[in-house]
Parts: sequence; structure tokens; C-alpha cells
Amino acid sequence: MAELRQQLIDGARQMADLGLNRGTAGNLSVRAPADGEAGFLITPSGMAYDALQPEDIVHVRIDGVAVGRRKPSSEWRFHRDLYASRADAGAILHAHSPFATSLACLRRDIPAFHYMIARFGGDSLRCSDYATFGTQALSAAVLRAIDGRCGCLLANHGMLVIGGDLPRALALAVELEALCEQYWRACQIAPPVLLDTAEMTRVLAKFAGYGQQS
Repeated sequence: MAELRQQLIDGARQMADLGLNRGTAGNLSVRAPADGEAGFLITPSGMAYDALQPEDIVHVRIDGVAVGRRKPSSEWRFHRDLYASRADAGAILHAHSPFATSLACLRRDIPAFHYMIARFGGDSLRCSDYATFGTQALSAAVLRAIDGRCGCLLANHGMLVIGGDLPRALALAVELEALCEQYWRACQIAPPVLLDTAEMTRVLAKFAGYGQQS
């Protein structure tokens, strides 16, 4: 598990390098059973990513018990609930990236202005209801917003993506932030022309095999 802890630290540092996070904001986790029990590794609460050591990464069991010398991220609840309910979740990334957070503060879903919206599993990127950070209420709001999707916005908060592993979670976060920037920029000129339901249905069908090499 030491190697996985270092991978998590490296991924957390990449969040800053990729422009997804600043300071100690956001959090990152990876599914990691221990001693035969389901659980996950998660970044600690309020620590600068550049200062992290493998021993600072916290293991949290699915029952919510944290093991380690640090406290887990305050958002451990929605990580726990997503791992418990989503078999496809291998890694979870939450960030306060500039464009995603700006749109989240408008509590605005991102509609089908671009076909790449389908990359996240539907014809829109939903924005969750608002709830105080670190609460079970926020976890419930997240689960509703991301149902059937692999990404969403958190009202007045930021973004969240689910990936099969850490590299895929990071790649999805970059794509989501790029879409938020493109939507924001298009809206400065005029309301974007949206793709209709029939086209998004075709695109979603094509995305079923997206990125898969024979």
C-alpha cells in the first residue's frame, strides 16, 4: 500500500500543476481495501500537498473509521458513499478549479453545448444542490447529481469526478474544467446553440466504445 500512497501524493500534486487546485483546497482518493475490508486512501485535511509524506495519507474504512496519524479530508463522507455505491469508482477527485467553481457558484447545469459533455455519461453536467461542506447532506446531494454520470458540479463549491483509476480521474477533471471554460467563454458572446436530444443520443452511443482499442 506504500506505493499507492505515493501515487496518491503524486496525483494530488498534479492537481496544482494542472491548474485544478490552489493551496490545500480539494481532495483525492483511491479505492484501497485493507485486511480484507473495503476502504480507501484519501488526502489528509488541511495539509499542503507539497509537504505530504506517505504516512500522512489516511486510510478510511467503508464504515467511516479512519486509520492513520492525520485526520482525513473533511469531505471523506462523499468519497466513502461513492465507493460504497459505485463499483466503477477506482479514484475520486474533488477540486476548486476556477471555471468549474465559477459555474458552480451560479448553481447552473452545463447543457449540451458541446458533444464532449457526453464524456461524463449524459446530455448535461449537473450541478448538485447546495449543502455545507463535510456534511452527510452534501454527500447525499453529490450522489443525486452524479447518478449515471462520472462528473458533476457542487453548488457554490467546485467539481467532482469519478475515474477507474488515478490517471483517469485526473484526465476527467482536466476535461471537465476545459468544458467549463469553453461554456463560460461562449456565454460571454451569446447563449450557445445546444445539441438536440437526438444528436446527444447518437453521441452517447458512440461514447460507449470511446478510447477502447481493439
